[in-house]
Amino acid sequence: MAPHHRRRRAIAVIALVALALLAVLLIGGGGRGVHAPSSVGASREGFLGHIRTLAGSGPGSLSAREAVAENAAIDRTLAYTPYVRIAGPQHREIALTFDDGPGPYTPDILAVLRRENVPATFFEVGVLERYFYDSTAAIVAAGDVIGDHTETHPAMSHLSASGQRAQLLEQAAAIERHGARFPRLFRPPFGMWNAATLALLHRYHMLMVLWTVDTSDYRLPGVAAIVKAALNGARPGAIILLHDAGGNRSQTVAALPKIIAGLRRRDYRLVTVPRLLLDNPPPRVQDIASVIGAGG
Repeated sequence: MAPHHRRRRAIAVIALVALALLAVLLIGGGGRGVHAPSSVGASREGFLGHIRTLAGSGPGSLSAREAVAENAAIDRTLAYTPYVRIAGPQHREIALTFDDGPGPYTPDILAVLRRENVPATFFEVGVLERYFYDSTAAIVAAGDVIGDHTETHPAMSHLSASGQRAQLLEQAAAIERHGARFPRLFRPPFGMWNAATLALLHRYHMLMVLWTVDTSDYRLPGVAAIVKAALNGARPGAIILLHDAGGNRSQTVAALPKIIAGLRRRDYRLVTVPRLLLDNPPPRVQDIASVIGAGG
């Protein structure tokens, strides 16, 4: 599995292994010095094989089943809205999202997330894969989610429909070369899009993910200001906007552990955007007026 596992999945795997060990003891320890029949041994091996499958990353694993469930949650959301700014309030869950990467500071962001056992969602710019593709591979290996943030970070509403299509698909091809799946999520640079954007997203079954909280970390307001913005805007179902590239992101790197600690003190669980949608179906009415042409 990925080097930094989601805690829920790790607990499930531990429980399965414990059950497997108990089964082995029950099957193999029943007779003093008496060998178990071959059918019992085969049954044991089959059971242990099933546990190995569940704990792995291939078809039939817990991680694969989780991916199917999360994709279904995106589809259910798309059935009634083309975009989300916030998920539902059903659980105390929040998603941390990072824009404009990969870049020089992405490894530092990933190191914090790995140390704190926190999953995240990255909206990447395709052209940067030429220089920082190792971070994309690391994000994929960690089991995090990569969304589409266009190929060169233009304002989509300033482009023709064909130009927008190229921006979406070139970015998707760039991340797929480094192990990522075709992105189900899209975030518009500068929060700018139009009807052509939505038509393309519909065509490619992609959900536009906006944000609940803009930390304005790209303005370099100071570590304390970034932390304050994230925590003040926190609420169940929130999507927090941060940046891992596009400039000096040392303040974001320094703020991230404090943001995570602060959210955990308030009993929030940190999840990816697809997991957020799965656990907390978004409201049908999304107030997006304040984020159009802002952030991203």
